[in-house]
Amino acid sequence: MFAIVGYFAALAAFIAADAVWLGVMVPRLYKPTLIHLMAESVNLPTAAVFYLLAPIGVTYFAVLPALKAGSLQSALINGALYGFFSYATYDLTNQATLRDWTTQLSVIDIAWGSVLGAFAASCGYLAATRWA
Repeated sequence: MFAIVGYFAALAAFIAADAVWLGVMVPRLYKPTLIHLMAESVNLPTAAVFYLLAPIGVTYFAVLPALKAGSLQSALINGALYGFFSYATYDLTNQATLRDWTTQLSVIDIAWGSVLGAFAASCGYLAATRWA
């Protein structure tokens, strides 16, 4: 039950926070650099798969260990690390293979992934400790 509550709380936090981030940052950060690579519309099935899978990782690697340790700090640290390494893999691969991917974009996006992972994990942990 802890894992299920933690997952759904992390899922809700992840989607809500990333929606705000993308709403604010797409026109300011991503479009100026990547406009020629961007699709005209979002591929919703692919986005849905990502948004369903990423919180599974947050739950497994951050929420569940934090619940075992009884530590919000553990959720924050492990969530941040999960986000850091996930986003670093994506961003640095793109920077290595795509002509116009910038270091600035990678640094900002990796930092965002770290914050997002920490936020989603802490929400998952807090919900699981309260409602499971």
